[in-house]
Amino acid sequence: MTPSARLRVSRVRLALAAAIVLALVVAVWTTRGSERYPGDADPRNPGPQGAQALARVLADQGVEVRIARSAEAFDEASINDATTVVVTSTEQLAPSTLERMRRHAAAAARVVLVEPDYAIVHEIDPDLGLLTVPAGKDHPIAARCPDGIAGLPLDGLRVEVDRATSYTGTGCFPRDGRALVRAVDGLVLFGAGQALTNDQVTRGDNAAVGLRLLGQEPRLVWYVPDATDAVADDAVTLGTLLPDWLGPGLWIAALAGTALLLWRVRRLGPLSTEPLPVVVRAVETARSRGRMYRRSGDRAHAARALRRAARTDIARRLRLDSGAAAPVVVEATARHLDAPVEAVAALLDDDRTPPATDHDLVRVAQDLARLRREVRRS
Repeated sequence: MTPSARLRVSRVRLALAAAIVLALVVAVWTTRGSERYPGDADPRNPGPQGAQALARVLADQGVEVRIARSAEAFDEASINDATTVVVTSTEQLAPSTLERMRRHAAAAARVVLVEPDYAIVHEIDPDLGLLTVPAGKDHPIAARCPDGIAGLPLDGLRVEVDRATSYTGTGCFPRDGRALVRAVDGLVLFGAGQALTNDQVTRGDNAAVGLRLLGQEPRLVWYVPDATDAVADDAVTLGTLLPDWLGPGLWIAALAGTALLLWRVRRLGPLSTEPLPVVVRAVETARSRGRMYRRSGDRAHAARALRRAARTDIARRLRLDSGAAAPVVVEATARHLDAPVEAVAALLDDDRTPPATDHDLVRVAQDLARLRREVRRS
């Protein structure tokens, strides 16, 4: 290889190494925020579930974006009628932090809660229900907002997300008597939180929905609550996880059970005993059936009864299923006794030629008894 060729190869290897290093640096840089701020729709999370792209676009549009990551930081934010408050990671809200947030944000132009869970929705309005609905490309939801709902210009837009939460009542993006955007008690509930995330903000009209929802005022306070902001009374207990109707329901079930018990006890009355008219011992029953078989001359039926009893006893001894078929019992018995399968089948199989005489029937009974003893001893 000539010196010039070696120089070209060295330059190519150097360029490839530099490209690999640059790719690693970019990967590490882009994931730093997602590791530090892993929450869904977090304004500093550059990952697929973050909302850094929307936060930066809002800032580029002239909106002052201030991020508060604790109740104290949120209290320090100056909120007035030119401020929009958006709350993500609403699963971290507790009743105390929700009330504290509402008091401090009372002067804001609007307060947007992104996908509040059942506990928060129940705290806001106990009669308000929620349901997860599809809102993807095959099921986009158009705005169709009623006039004057929270002053949001969302008409003409469509939401496309993998999953959304709808709330009962009238609002924007309606479907089946529910809506993805609801104004309740001075709060705006937004059920399509994925529309704000980096990987889905470009679908449909999601970007326009996010900008119109959060960028109507010159100032935006982005509140990311923390679970440590909750007071001691907000601690989760078993009672807080149970529905309110469970206690009355248990009382009603207990009263109904008591009433049923009293009713049945009153109707049954005391137990009475009655002596049997006659007692027949088992050995007498067996002898009577034997005499009937002998009188009728049905040796085939008697042989089948003997083989069936032997198979049942052997199956129990060999720990087989009580309903095991005859071939299964025959094979297991032959394997257990290390005997020929044909010889064992001649004794236990019902398809064999029935005994022709009483002497043959007695010999079959004796052979079956001997086989049962061998299985029992081995």
